[in-house]
Amino acid sequence: MSQTCPAGHESEATDYCDTCGIAMGAPASTPADASPPTPASPPPEADAPAPPADAAACPSCGTSNPANALFCENCGYDFTTGAMPRPLDPPTPSSLDLPADAPSAVPPVEPAPANPSPAPAEQWVAEVWIDPDWYAAQQSDDPLPSPGVPAVIALGHTSVLIGRASRSRGIAPDLDLGTDTGISRRHAQLTTDGTRWFVEDLGSSNGTYVGGALGAVPTTPIPPGQKVEIRPDERVYLGAWTRIVLRKAAPGEV
Repeated sequence: MSQTCPAGHESEATDYCDTCGIAMGAPASTPADASPPTPASPPPEADAPAPPADAAACPSCGTSNPANALFCENCGYDFTTGAMPRPLDPPTPSSLDLPADAPSAVPPVEPAPANPSPAPAEQWVAEVWIDPDWYAAQQSDDPLPSPGVPAVIALGHTSVLIGRASRSRGIAPDLDLGTDTGISRRHAQLTTDGTRWFVEDLGSSNGTYVGGALGAVPTTPIPPGQKVEIRPDERVYLGAWTRIVLRKAAPGEV
């Protein structure tokens, strides 16, 4: 006599189904009894790679840099000197980008005031020369220019400012000695009473010296803020190589 296996097949055997081989006494299984497979857990996210053990964090922006870096790759911090990165200058608007009636965004530079002192009664000149002996005494790092011949400059006022011009600061010396970087912007003042000349140091960085025509160059600067007479056989020394001789102008020289 045939029997029905749990899978629904007719089987003559009593132990295992002739068709599917299932045990005849096994409970029937239905798709509803099947449990859904447990989804596999997603792999853990990989952590960000740790900086190398020899990395150095920038004190300015925090960016990790190699330990032997001289500058920060992000902001330019100097690991050697500890100097912070230099901020960028704000862009200056061009006049071509502004309407014709727009006010200028950059304030104009005030011109230097004109010398208010009168002209001397007689014509005087200053002989400005590059003195190798004075240069050697100063031990300057600047290369000595070729001495050449003295530059003769007319002194058109009874009060003469010696220095180096600065347009941004509105400084326009009467005796502009801009090639000598050892001279301050407002270095010294020359004044005359018509027959004698005096020099006054205005608190310059390297001092003002007065010495004779013979012998060694002077080694002691004149006191700042005090007028010192320049005698006929004396000259003024200042800067890295500058020597000044004052004299009356020759006929037709000015």
